[in-house]
Amino acid sequence: MTAQATAPLTVLGIETSCDDTAAAVLRVGDGVEILSSKVTSQVAEHADFGGVVPEIAARAHAVRLPDLAAAALAEAGVAPGALDLIAATAGPGLIGGVMSGFTFAKGLSLSAGVPLMPVNHLAGHALSVELSGHVPFPYLLLLVSGGHTQLLVVEDAVTFRRLGTTIDDAAGEAFDKTAKLLGLDGAGGPAIEKLAVNGDAARYDMPRPLLGRPGCDFSFSGMKTAIRQHVEEADIARDAADIAASFQAAAVAHLISRTARAMEMAGEARHLVAAGGVAANTLLRAELEALAAGEGWQLVVPPLKFCTDNAAMIALAGARQYLHLGPEAMGDVMRLAPRARWPLDEREADVTLGSGRKGRKA
Repeated sequence: MTAQATAPLTVLGIETSCDDTAAAVLRVGDGVEILSSKVTSQVAEHADFGGVVPEIAARAHAVRLPDLAAAALAEAGVAPGALDLIAATAGPGLIGGVMSGFTFAKGLSLSAGVPLMPVNHLAGHALSVELSGHVPFPYLLLLVSGGHTQLLVVEDAVTFRRLGTTIDDAAGEAFDKTAKLLGLDGAGGPAIEKLAVNGDAARYDMPRPLLGRPGCDFSFSGMKTAIRQHVEEADIARDAADIAASFQAAAVAHLISRTARAMEMAGEARHLVAAGGVAANTLLRAELEALAAGEGWQLVVPPLKFCTDNAAMIALAGARQYLHLGPEAMGDVMRLAPRARWPLDEREADVTLGSGRKGRKA
């Protein structure tokens, strides 16, 4: 791995992969200093539609990002021309949103004369653990978010070895769909967790996905079907908390069982990192802590505000990858097309970045 620079880089990060518009300024060298971090949510814009509407999200990013980036730079006390690097999400995600952010980043890069680093959104989550302190490579990553559920060995800032992924729904998607079936408002993960506090997790039988299947892949579609059946048969006013608790317990148990299997396949890794929005779940954190302790591993989870989508992780990942690869490896970034799908482990993909063809599900 290329040695870290002695002089830190001042980096603007931009994240627009889904429904959060984010900008942050970091100073990255031997350590990481967060100079500013701004995130605005689009929950209100999508509330009437039961989910994120891609076209609305893309327009909201385009409208909000210029002022948000200016505010992040102002709070950090950094002029655009004083930046050493701009790092922006180039995929995967809702393509309209990714295009909004990456196009803005291209324009700022050209006008300010600052290099632009395209960042895989998943790499942002994978490397975000450094926002809470140094963790030596390699480490095992459980990435659990609204769009992705994967187990990867993070070898260095640019090398990721995928051990398992979801074959259908992501964990966060399953939480969101369960919350919708139960008629809950707001983000699915926090809503389910809050409701489950007063529920009986043993009341409802839930499927055990991929039981006996080798490997570390995940499946949540069967849980979604079971929840729908339970909701149809239940008195929601009376039983919702029990359904939420039963689902949460089953989902967490599935995540833990596959993570335990991945730990056996992770080689020299002895640190377990959990990242992504679902990593904020209290029960999951407690079970991961117990699993790691039982195996003599150390669990590390980024601060809660950096588990969900944010631009600090994009700035950090961009800086680390820029330092690792060098500017000569970036190619013609201005001709680069954002991607809706971009597997973090490129060995699992059939295409390379910018080919214009779809790769496998990230």
